[in-house]
Amino acid sequence: MLTAEQSERYARHLILENVGEVGQERLLAGRVMVIGAGGLGSPVALYLAAAGVGTIGIADSDRVELSNLQRQIAHHTADLGRPKVVSAREKMAAMNPDVTVIPFETRVEASNIAEIIADFDFVIDATDNFAAKFLINDACVAAGKPFSHGGILRFNGQTMTVLPGESPCYRCIFPEPPESDEVATACSRAGVIGVLPGVIGTIQATEAIKYLMGIGELLTGRLLTYSALALKFREVPIKKKLTCPACG
Repeated sequence: MLTAEQSERYARHLILENVGEVGQERLLAGRVMVIGAGGLGSPVALYLAAAGVGTIGIADSDRVELSNLQRQIAHHTADLGRPKVVSAREKMAAMNPDVTVIPFETRVEASNIAEIIADFDFVIDATDNFAAKFLINDACVAAGKPFSHGGILRFNGQTMTVLPGESPCYRCIFPEPPESDEVATACSRAGVIGVLPGVIGTIQATEAIKYLMGIGELLTGRLLTYSALALKFREVPIKKKLTCPACG
């Protein structure tokens, strides 16, 4: 049962036919893990908090740098030098006190990822390197955790949603990480337009919200690509591979 304050806060959700009080209560009971508190993680975390997702985990080992502020909207100039998870948590809590934010100030690795994602319903890959993306894919597939993949570089972005056991996974498209991780960490060398993570991140947050409420059609079996320069989206159909090293 929503309180009077919650009914006012989420009023625009409550009047939606596919949401209503039941949908909002599902969001408040939902648990989403956001891995990465940078460009993608910032809009994801803020929109999930605004929507009233009850428990949000956020994992990142980095501290806020001046060059982050052109795109990482959860962090402000006053946050320079502070842990990103602490900075993001403050903005989320200030936006919505209904939300419990659990910070993980650590690098997500093979040794800890299973424990980090264990208590969450949905996982967001908001990382910026191939090693982390393959790690998240493999851990979520093994644990049966639905997740949203997102990636950005220069003027281009991509995203897809994976339901382990039902839909293709990241390795169905890319079976193995590239020999060099240069492309994956190239934001610092090749650049990224500041608004790009907002486009992809909000789509990822949308997928998490839809999943928690059990509404709509998820972005499964499709890789959605986006070009900011051409302002075009394109869907690439993806099929589950029997030979996939993760889910085959």
